[in-house]
Amino acid sequence: MSGRPPEGPDSEEVEELLDELEELEETAEKPGERRVITQTIDLLDRLPGGRTFGIDDLAQQVVGGFILSAPFVVTEEVWALAAGMSTLQWGVTVAMVVLIGYGTLYGADEERSPDREGSVAGLPVRFLSLMTVSYLSVATLALVFNAPATFGAGVEATARAVSIGAIFSVVGAATADSVIG
Repeated sequence: MSGRPPEGPDSEEVEELLDELEELEETAEKPGERRVITQTIDLLDRLPGGRTFGIDDLAQQVVGGFILSAPFVVTEEVWALAAGMSTLQWGVTVAMVVLIGYGTLYGADEERSPDREGSVAGLPVRFLSLMTVSYLSVATLALVFNAPATFGAGVEATARAVSIGAIFSVVGAATADSVIG
């Protein structure tokens, strides 16, 4: 005995099996059959080589989030818009980020399902990560570039400017996660 665990299936084998099971799931006529297939897909997703959310997905989100938001953090117009936003407009901006993120992750990618991912308080970890990356990438850039002081923004205007930038950040982060992942 070598002390090493036996080798498991490689990523390609798991991916092929998942694709075949998803096709079978669509053609299953009985709810019980569909449920068993769905449970099997969930188990395979968690195997090494499956499609669980990992550090590589997080890295893709971070790169995409930073790339698309950077130009907006240093634009005076964004900070002027943020200073003039009402609380309702700010709320709509936050809702846009959430809807764009969720839609891009789960609406645009047919292979991805929020029901098949790990979750925290009922929210998929991938989605929570996307929201965190979208806002933190913009906030980090704003602080690194000293944008709040440069544009004379207080805490509230800075939060609103971060929300504006997060609209672009979430597009970049979700697209990178979906296209590359």
